[in-house]
Amino acid sequence: MFTIEHDFDATVVTLVDEGTPHLQEDVIVTAFDDCVTIEQLNPRTDRVETVTLSMTQLRDLSAALDLPEGIYRLRRMSKG
Repeated sequence: MFTIEHDFDATVVTLVDEGTPHLQEDVIVTAFDDCVTIEQLNPRTDRVETVTLSMTQLRDLSAALDLPEGIYRLRRMSKG
C-alpha cells in the first residue's frame, strides 16, 4: 500500500510494507524540485535515517532497475 500527498513545495509518497512475516518500517519518499529524500525509521536506534538523491542519481536509479548487471553511464539525447 502507498499514499501520495502534494505539499506546497514537494510530493510525498509513503510506502507501507504489508507483507507477512518480516514487515519493514514505512518508507517516506519526498520529491522536491532539485532532490529526493528517502526516510525510514531505524527501530534499533529509534531514529529516522535519511538518504538524499540528486535528480541525476534518481534518474540513474530508475534506469538501473530495468538493466542487467554491469556498469553504465546514461547520456542525454541531442535534439535535432
